[in-house]
Amino acid sequence: MKLQQQLKSTIRDIPDFPKKGILFRDVTPILKNPKLCRNIVEDIYNKFSKKKINAIVGVESRGFLFGMMLAQRFDVPFIIVRKAGKLPYQTISYEYNLEYGSAKIETHIDDIQAGWNVIIHDDLLATGGTAAATAQLVRMQKATVAGFAFIIELNFLNGKKNIQKFSKNIVSLVKY
Repeated sequence: MKLQQQLKSTIRDIPDFPKKGILFRDVTPILKNPKLCRNIVEDIYNKFSKKKINAIVGVESRGFLFGMMLAQRFDVPFIIVRKAGKLPYQTISYEYNLEYGSAKIETHIDDIQAGWNVIIHDDLLATGGTAAATAQLVRMQKATVAGFAFIIELNFLNGKKNIQKFSKNIVSLVKY
């Protein structure tokens, strides 16, 4: 079975979560299948293996699940991006607008080095707001976004158009 088919048959659909009218795509059932997890990491690795990658940046919280595995596969550091106020050391932050209000994300000031090429990973590409904000954090530290890697992309929300200015290398393993 192809990876895309296996993912679609494993990802759980949860209607009306987190609110009525939303169909939530739950990646947690993937975690019960170690072989599928390895295949995900290998597929993303293969799509970026010809590029020089210095770090994987994982976005809180589901971006941590495969982000760390990707960093190990690439043999590079894993950098976490979290919601403001969650990191214990000095941070650099970026505030961005959401549909209803704003959010702030941050990373430690010494995690991303100038000149690095990084892959930004999260489980889902929806509107692209968080991925774009993460890319801004990377740029603020004078590093380059070598690409983005997602398990799921929700095509109807056009998130790809919001992140293409940072990198055209956008990998989504399954699209809805």
